[in-house]
Amino acid sequence: MAGNTDSERRAVLDAETIAVVGCSATPGKPAHEVPAYLDAHGYTVVPVNPYAERVLGHAAADSLAEIDQRVDVVDVFRPPEEVPGIVDTAIARDDVGAVWLQVGIQHADAEERAAAAGLRVVSNSCIKVDHQRLVAP
Repeated sequence: MAGNTDSERRAVLDAETIAVVGCSATPGKPAHEVPAYLDAHGYTVVPVNPYAERVLGHAAADSLAEIDQRVDVVDVFRPPEEVPGIVDTAIARDDVGAVWLQVGIQHADAEERAAAAGLRVVSNSCIKVDHQRLVAP
């Protein structure tokens, strides 16, 4: 699957804007701490959480489709069964260059569809861990 080499992951991490689908407003949860890390390291983080108005000081979008700014990467903190819909929305946006599925999240059919549409795909991996390993050492 695409996205498995360090050079492919570095290319994804070269992004500017990361939409975090499933971004949590609860400190201590990975879905809060990872986007906080990305925010602290210069990325524009767009939280996607229909149950919060603001997360990490940023206005939260109800859905990926409702984001009204460019999105380079979609970082997913949602269950695998939700991945196909998220991928379909990412493909339909025409600005997303990559989909990153966090640790424990995989969906082979959706990943193949995203790759076939020209998106880079990283699955079952933490974007923070890879950033620390490949970019921030």
